[in-house]
Order: sequence, then structure tokens, then C-alpha cells
Amino acid sequence: MQRPLGTVLALILVAAIAAFFAAPAVAFLGVRSAAESDDVEALSKLVDYGALRQALRPQLGEGPAAVPAPGFLEDPVEAVRRRLAEPRPGPGPGVDAWLSPAAISGLLRGEGRAAAQRSGPNPPPPATGAAPWPKPVYWSINRARLAIDAEVGGRTVFTFSRVGPYDWRLTHIGLPDVPPAPIEATPTG
Repeated sequence: MQRPLGTVLALILVAAIAAFFAAPAVAFLGVRSAAESDDVEALSKLVDYGALRQALRPQLGEGPAAVPAPGFLEDPVEAVRRRLAEPRPGPGPGVDAWLSPAAISGLLRGEGRAAAQRSGPNPPPPATGAAPWPKPVYWSINRARLAIDAEVGGRTVFTFSRVGPYDWRLTHIGLPDVPPAPIEATPTG
């Protein structure tokens, strides 16, 4: 009687460990599904928009403005100078253009910097075909990074942070260095 109980407990432990390690990939696929179906409520549970805004701002800025401002104790003169300087908008779309469900879906499909065009006034048609699978880049107990490598869009890295034993949220998107190219309509049919 003890042997079957031990086997069942071992299988439960193996399943729990497998689910623990697979949770970031499941979260990635959940974000992709919610973005493609334009489910804003599900995205709000899977994406930390505040952290994404903070992570995207330096990547969309230009030159030294992309570098985080020094603290007052580190360099008081530079901290005051940056505080008094007028903010300069970077070239291209603002941060919120990257946070729409359509743009997030484009990023998750490997469109890279061109994904922000999906939030514009004349968005291209939705992408068709199979979406690329994410590749694990980094995994730790509280953080996981998955990357999408695309021929046109470059490499986009998505960072998920743990918020519970099996719950993960998208907290950072590393945009590729490849400049955006216009998204062309793909033939359907």
C-alpha cells in the first residue's frame, strides 16, 4: 500500500515542479492570446503597464535623454539641471502606442519596432500565419526572459516577473536595435 502512495506523491511533485518551470511560457502565451483577441481585462492581469512604460521610455528616447537621470546624492548639479530642463519627446510614437493590444500582439509576433504602427491612424491588417515560438533566454526563481527572433523585426526580449507561485506578469520589453520598417499587408487567401 505504501508503494502506490509514494508513486502518486512523486508524480504530484514532478507535475508541480514542471508547472513551476513552465509558468513563464504559459504567461507568454496568455499575453499573446489576450492581445490577439483584444481582451483588455485579461491583459491588465497579465501585464504590468507601469513597469512597461518605465522600461520602454529609455528605449524610445534619443541620445543622453535615454540614460536614467542621476540621483541627487550622486550628482546634484546634473540632477537639478535635468529636473529643470524641458522634456524632449523622442522620435516616433510615444510609449502608449506600444501598449495597445494590437502593438503588444505585433511585438509578440516578432514585428519588433514596427509593431507600434499597429496603434497608428491607419494600422496595417492583422498578421496571419503561425506566430514564432519564444526561446528562453534567462530563467531564475523570480524572473524569466523569453525572446522572439524575427528576420525583419530583430530580437525582442520579454521579461516576466513572478507575482505568485505560478503567476507571472510581463514587466519589461527589450526592443530590438533594428530600425522599424513599414508593415506590409500579407495576402490572405
